[in-house]
Amino acid sequence: MRKLFDFHGGIHPPENKHQSLSEPIRPAGIPRELVLPLSQHTGAAAAPVVRPGEQVLKGQLLAAASSLVSAPVHAPTSGTVSAIEERPVPHPSGLSAPCIVLECDGEDRWAELSALPADYRELEIPALLERIRDAGIAGMGGAGFPTAVKLTSGTHHHIDTLIINGTECEPYITADDSLMRERAADILEGVAVLRHILRPREVLIGLEDNKPEAIEALRHAIGDQPVEVVVFPTKYPSGGEKQLIEILTGRQVPSGGLPADIGIVCQNVGTAVAVRDAVVHGRPLISRITTVTGEAVARPGNFEVLLGTPMHYLLEQAGWDPARSGRLVMGGPMMGFTVTHPEAPVIKTSNCLLVPTEKELPSPPPAQACIRCGLCAEACPASLLPQQLFWFARGKESEKLEQHNLFDCIECGACAWVCPSHIPLVQYYRAAKADIIQQRRDHEKAEHSRLRFEARQARLEREEAEREAKRAARKQAAEKRAQAAAAEGGEDPIQAAIARAQAKKAAQQQAPEASPEEKAAAARQAAETKLAKMQKRLADARAAGEEDKIVTALEASVKKLEEKLASLEEPTA
Repeated sequence: MRKLFDFHGGIHPPENKHQSLSEPIRPAGIPRELVLPLSQHTGAAAAPVVRPGEQVLKGQLLAAASSLVSAPVHAPTSGTVSAIEERPVPHPSGLSAPCIVLECDGEDRWAELSALPADYRELEIPALLERIRDAGIAGMGGAGFPTAVKLTSGTHHHIDTLIINGTECEPYITADDSLMRERAADILEGVAVLRHILRPREVLIGLEDNKPEAIEALRHAIGDQPVEVVVFPTKYPSGGEKQLIEILTGRQVPSGGLPADIGIVCQNVGTAVAVRDAVVHGRPLISRITTVTGEAVARPGNFEVLLGTPMHYLLEQAGWDPARSGRLVMGGPMMGFTVTHPEAPVIKTSNCLLVPTEKELPSPPPAQACIRCGLCAEACPASLLPQQLFWFARGKESEKLEQHNLFDCIECGACAWVCPSHIPLVQYYRAAKADIIQQRRDHEKAEHSRLRFEARQARLEREEAEREAKRAARKQAAEKRAQAAAAEGGEDPIQAAIARAQAKKAAQQQAPEASPEEKAAAARQAAETKLAKMQKRLADARAAGEEDKIVTALEASVKKLEEKLASLEEPTA
């Protein structure tokens, strides 16, 4: 039997999972309109490659990845792109973001998918990673990190353990549980692809002991594959990546480090199915399993829903009663956040829509003063000091926050759950992280500007030094010429030319000013010379048969010169 380990802290909130497990996964159907945010993942937003009015097919690329850490967006069904505009999106800020709006035609016609070899193992690893990237797959467990980037990082390390996360420790959420119960074979097929890419020594599927049906389904589907299902006691947040690694291996990911640094890669069970669909069947990520639960819905359950489906449409499929719902939460009660607009769409990280009544999930009471009880430190699974982080966050002491490893906080909410003063600790940490990230960006911009200024100054100094060197070289050459001329008994030709020019200029300055008659004679001579040249050009143009407009222009010029010459010859009064 495999040895298990434990992590610091953790809590045991009510699970409330049975409500959504009474029925199998249901299709949510095709709504009239889909709203697809360009950013449904960690990293840079995708860039649109379609225009309003364009007709698209199911699976067609709508927006391409714009950087290394990015993921493309595909059409979940066929229809017409009606707009690319700002729409409400599911985000803690409640703000809008750029979205592609797709008016569905109901025909659900597939685009032609790229051809695949009969056996994906015939492809090189970079080609498999490119296919996963092109499919737009991001972590389906909630973090939303682009899967291809994570796997590429794994290929650059020696990976000895691949962990498939089926823990789903958050209360109410059962999307992964239902997926493991009903589609265990698909999960194992995706795991086989991941094994082929990473070549780990062992593969572990981690589950809490509150999922007996999923455990049995996975063990039955494994067959003779070198994969082990590991079951451990239920405790929140066992599903955190670092916590799961510690439970299964006893190893700890260093602060600021990645699991790949210690030879481990973690992937969610939903991500494994998405990888299988992309590599084995060539299908991009266009749908996901989402739990809809809470006492404000009549038929809670798990739905296979198209990405971009408005949340109110999905809630209506579960019998939503808006009059009973206190609020709409995306995610669970611990790590989820309130969605202010029910028309916000389901995205790649939408694992749950929770619509509790006020009695079921009361609004938190007003925060009171911290009594320094230390319960938050006992509950923290990352072994942090939440109380100290709270004070530093309130005082905006960014340096101390980083010294106390703020970014190791996984925002699980365990500290806030046990706090007797009802302080919303996680909200303070999120705000502090956002401030520090913005400060880092501002610092990077300032540093970039400083480097550009210094580079410009160095260039100007270099150019001035080069000019000075040229002047010194010319001076040295002139001195050598003068010395050579003196040695030969002559004079420097350059200096002689300069002297002649200076003498000519001095003579011109000393010459008496010409009389009016002399000036008039010079003007007549110049006019006669110019008239003679123009008459010759006119004669040549006539002889060559030039165009009439050219001849006419020359005749006009000759006439003007003749008039000018005549005026110069008139006697002065």
